[in-house]
Amino acid sequence: MANDRRIKSAVDLISNLPDVILQHILCFIPIELAITTSLLSRRWRHVWCEIPSLSFNADTLTAASVNETLTRYTAPNTKSFHLTITPYPENIPYIDRLIKFAVSHNVENLSLNFSSHYYVKLPDFFCNSSSVKQLNIDIGFSHMIVPEYCTVSWTSLQKLSLSCCRLSDESMANILSGCPVLENLTLHNCVELKVLDLSKSLRLRTLDVKCTMTDWGSRLIVAPHIHCLRLLSSQSSSPTLVNVDSLTEAKLEILFSVNRYFTFKADFFQTMVLKMLEKLQNAEKLTFGGNFIQILSLAEIRGVPFPMLKVKALALHTKISHYVIPGMERLLQNSPDLEKLTVRARNFNTLLEKHLDKYLEIKGFNLNTCWRSKDGASWKKCGVYAKSKHVTSLVELILKNTKKLDKVVVLLDELYLKFKVKDVVVPSLPGYKNVNVVLSTTKLMALEKW
Repeated sequence: MANDRRIKSAVDLISNLPDVILQHILCFIPIELAITTSLLSRRWRHVWCEIPSLSFNADTLTAASVNETLTRYTAPNTKSFHLTITPYPENIPYIDRLIKFAVSHNVENLSLNFSSHYYVKLPDFFCNSSSVKQLNIDIGFSHMIVPEYCTVSWTSLQKLSLSCCRLSDESMANILSGCPVLENLTLHNCVELKVLDLSKSLRLRTLDVKCTMTDWGSRLIVAPHIHCLRLLSSQSSSPTLVNVDSLTEAKLEILFSVNRYFTFKADFFQTMVLKMLEKLQNAEKLTFGGNFIQILSLAEIRGVPFPMLKVKALALHTKISHYVIPGMERLLQNSPDLEKLTVRARNFNTLLEKHLDKYLEIKGFNLNTCWRSKDGASWKKCGVYAKSKHVTSLVELILKNTKKLDKVVVLLDELYLKFKVKDVVVPSLPGYKNVNVVLSTTKLMALEKW
């Protein structure tokens, strides 16, 4: 009996909460479940009708639930609206009706996920919405069709994310022309784009591009107004930075899923990454992945000149091995204003090292000497796990190749270690006593966002 009273008391405490709090809680579950709370008691009967966020999922979507929602929902405005559905022909009426509902309720944050290979044609009315501030569309590698003769007008849109879309240059230009206050643009595997011209997007500050598909080909990026760039490309994509003159921060990496042709394209990759570095000369904050650094190492071994950098904060996400040392040394030496260096050490370089060796052998280099650091230290292969002596050598190399460094942070992936951090001997070099060296372990996610 006492337990029953406590349960009833707990239920009453929840029911006595203000509507705004209960509605906030209901936002975290699909609308179909939120509707069922109306059966709990008279107090709950209309609570869900004004929740600020609505979420529909194809797995539970029915004509009855759609009609129930659209008929009984009484809030004049919807802050967030999320729809996940496969655009089969029989679902098109649902899609159009739900999108129209969201637009008519002045939705601010709209997310549409169409996981299929069907053609997706946006309804005409969708192209004209003055309330949407954040828009996320995932088409599932379908053609996203902006209606012909339809002028896009998303006058309040600040953040746009397009994933797995087949977009022509013309469609992209049409979209951008209707987003005068766009500040943040994300394009993940949007195939068929040849030229991404953002020169007319005067307020755009952040560009996030991920092109890991095999059919990307060449891309030109014209983005003179952006301040922050995140670029994740693949061995089959070759993005070219044409104009990024306002850039202050950049994060770059290249994924290699197929390595067997690397020796034939290694010269091309070196040219590509060095051209990227030239465009990043004035950036104050830079982050490079392990594959990117390994390609820089090849260029350094071959004596290819590197541009000077004005970077003040540099982050390197890589395993600790002699395959990244030449590139790392050159980056440090060509960054005279560097104040902070962060090394996120993890075993996630996807460019196989045997292909680097094979390439250098073809070029006539002696593998026993070419991977040595400039101070003569020999970095033997570290294998799958890092050892404490490798971390000590890494810190020493960093200190020897920098001039204004204030702080070194080495974050070591727990899965990458065969030692305890307290066992690492931090080298003390003359003239570097004021450099703050921080060593710590952490769990670094393999697919950490770029």
